[in-house]
Amino acid sequence: MDGAARSGDAARGRALAQELVDGRAAGGPPPGSGPEVWLAFDQHVRHTVGYGPPPLAAPVELRLCHARGWTRQPALDDPQAPPELVAIRTADTVAPVRDRARAALERALSAHPEDTLLALTPLALRLGRREHGGWILDRFEGALRGRAAAHAPWWHPRRPPAAPAGAADVLSALLAGPDPQTRRFATRLALTGPGPVDALECARRAAAELDPVTAGLWADAALAALVAPPAPAAPAAPGADGPGGGQACAVTDAVTDTVTDTVSDAVTDALTESPLPAVRAAGVTALRRAGRAAEGARHLADGSGLVRACARWLVAQDGGDPREQYRWLIADPAGPSPYAVTGLAECGSREDTALLRELLAHPVGRVRAAALAGLRRRDAAVEDSVLLALLDDPAASVAREAALSLLPAAARLDPAHLAERAALRGPLHTRRAAFRLLRAQGGIHALRASVALIDDWDPKTRTTARATVRGWDWLLTRFTRQADTAELAALLKRSAKLFDDHELALWRARLGLTH
Repeated sequence: MDGAARSGDAARGRALAQELVDGRAAGGPPPGSGPEVWLAFDQHVRHTVGYGPPPLAAPVELRLCHARGWTRQPALDDPQAPPELVAIRTADTVAPVRDRARAALERALSAHPEDTLLALTPLALRLGRREHGGWILDRFEGALRGRAAAHAPWWHPRRPPAAPAGAADVLSALLAGPDPQTRRFATRLALTGPGPVDALECARRAAAELDPVTAGLWADAALAALVAPPAPAAPAAPGADGPGGGQACAVTDAVTDTVTDTVSDAVTDALTESPLPAVRAAGVTALRRAGRAAEGARHLADGSGLVRACARWLVAQDGGDPREQYRWLIADPAGPSPYAVTGLAECGSREDTALLRELLAHPVGRVRAAALAGLRRRDAAVEDSVLLALLDDPAASVAREAALSLLPAAARLDPAHLAERAALRGPLHTRRAAFRLLRAQGGIHALRASVALIDDWDPKTRTTARATVRGWDWLLTRFTRQADTAELAALLKRSAKLFDDHELALWRARLGLTH
């Protein structure tokens, strides 16, 4: 769950709490609400109702979140108390409230262990960060580990089809839940279970996981399982040393090696197909152990710099030259990948600068942008006139890279040319690039452009322009004589709506515009 989703859940919890306090709702959040909703609900009710006694017919949710511990404690005995609020009270700051809440949660774990663990584990992980939240986290982890010891087949990734019901559902649901923190917690517990892990199952989970931390845990477990020592062979049957016995052992070893190679290839293929760069990099590195180092060239043009670096190492370990491979990829008649151009810039030499310059005229915009970024990476000089012309490139990525390359030279650029590019009639990406260079240039030219764009139709440009004007040191501009008082007065008048009356009067007084 990203920050925006957490903020949205917290806002929803506060809104539900306010409805309850105002009497517009009869209860708390609906079943299935996330942990952030319940935590925000509890905090908002606590801070809103104060320490006064609640109404006699107050909902149990209101009493459980009340600011007075004497009100929260008896509410825990209400049979309608939501389990989420009971769990929150186990980390309460008042010891009697904590003790009664923990006893109630123990009864719930005894009566309905699967439902309780499944519903409250995400909340327990958040509560574990509090001063008194260690109990619930340790209790839940102990309960899960205890069930793992009793039902090892369902707890571990290698699970037979006839796994016990109930217990297996808890692990499967926690590992497939929407909350990344819960998946990380469940993954760590699953990987520390008894017995060897299933390398292929771990690799498949790593490839399907979108959370980088959880995917890294599965990938590390998969690779560790590949290099784990094999299980000891069973003792030979009586008479194995007789005719045919040695041949049977040799056939068994050959079959075992074949199966191991097949699993290793499947694990490596699954990792290299992951959408996460760190997992793909682990899979590319594992190609060498699998005896497939020659496949490293296929990953030289990966979209991730980490994967490209691992692929270059793999090619070099196999005796190849990554630089020559990149030059061959760029010369492909079907057209080079922009990531192949970036890879050449990452490992190329001075001789490759000319090739990167030629790619500035490539018909594909992403290739032109990659070539421009590569030249900047290699500290290769590009004429200002060439870069200024690229500000008008139809590809937005090229204009952005040109602006980045021009930033160190912004002071010597013609401000009139940049102001013309930042005009309202130009393409959006060209205007943004020119405005960025004007702001880097500073001085009165940046102020003029910012004032001209405070009502721009593009929200990003408008916000940046207004922030620049509000943070401008008008007095310094006057003392350095970059503009006369009349021009500064006109600019301040055009941007007056950005300041309150006090700020506007203050700047006018400092500039000597009181009359």
